[in-house]
Amino acid sequence: MALGFVLTAMACTSAAVPGVPSPVVKPAAKGAPNEAFPMRIVAYVANSGAGTVSSFDVRLERAVATTPVGSGPTGVGAAPDGSHVYVANGLSDSVTFIETSSRKAVATVPVGSYPFSASPSRDGRWVLAANWGSGNVSVIDTVSHKVIATPAVGELPHSIATLPGGSALVTNSGSNDVTVLSKGHEPLARIPVGDFPSGITATAKGDRVYVANTGAGSISVIDPATRKVTATWPAGKAPLGLGLSPDGTRLYAADSAADTLLIIDTTTGDILSRVPVGKTPQGVAVSPGGSRVWVTNEDSDTVSVIDPALTKVRATLPTGHQPEGIAITPR
Repeated sequence: MALGFVLTAMACTSAAVPGVPSPVVKPAAKGAPNEAFPMRIVAYVANSGAGTVSSFDVRLERAVATTPVGSGPTGVGAAPDGSHVYVANGLSDSVTFIETSSRKAVATVPVGSYPFSASPSRDGRWVLAANWGSGNVSVIDTVSHKVIATPAVGELPHSIATLPGGSALVTNSGSNDVTVLSKGHEPLARIPVGDFPSGITATAKGDRVYVANTGAGSISVIDPATRKVTATWPAGKAPLGLGLSPDGTRLYAADSAADTLLIIDTTTGDILSRVPVGKTPQGVAVSPGGSRVWVTNEDSDTVSVIDPALTKVRATLPTGHQPEGIAITPR
């Protein structure tokens, strides 16, 4: 679905020491994660052709559930505390809240026309939905499940990166720029980038933002402090979804027209590796520790699990029909 829009519109044992008694392992408090058996990390995949979200145990690399959502789900975002994921339902103009403990939909919030992505703020207070068909962003209160603001952005807003201070950057596929939204959800500036900007991601510190220019085959690097593009890197044929390693040294880009995952050095912009994946890769998510990169393959109905250190696919797992967006819970 996403590639179709691109073509039309541009066209995430220590050893015992002698003499020292072994520590006593106490049971974890009720409701608290046991450090010996960490909370399950889960990947959530939006199946745009099925109206569902598939969830996968990231450590075991296996499917655990399928959750019905709205029609035409595309983007997925995970709450910073891992309690919920948010799904943009493009064909039903809504955002679904999924509770991760039960993997059930607990709320559906009406938004603008054709929401393409749903991205939580860094503090988890808001979810921002980029309304492709309305040229605006719906800001949803995660407690009340109500839209509290609808700032106008550029043409065909696609994806959103939120920053630690509360601001956000929105890619506008139709106007080839990025809108900067303030902490109070006001539009502050427009930053010109390449043709058909789509995927976007920011470093943990929020000091660099990367934009996939799908129509130009490039990546724009933005300094949020100056609101300027500091570099433009060649990046395959049609880069779409983006992800970053936890240390920020590697950028992962799904090249949707070449069926590969690009591994890019963020110091130089050089492409270090091209990992073959499935057909028409779309979304990218990196596991919390950075040891795995997950890529959705829209026209293969699969998700590829890549070991970035070995630059090879570890597993290819079936999803629902036309998987697009993906998010991995932080814990």
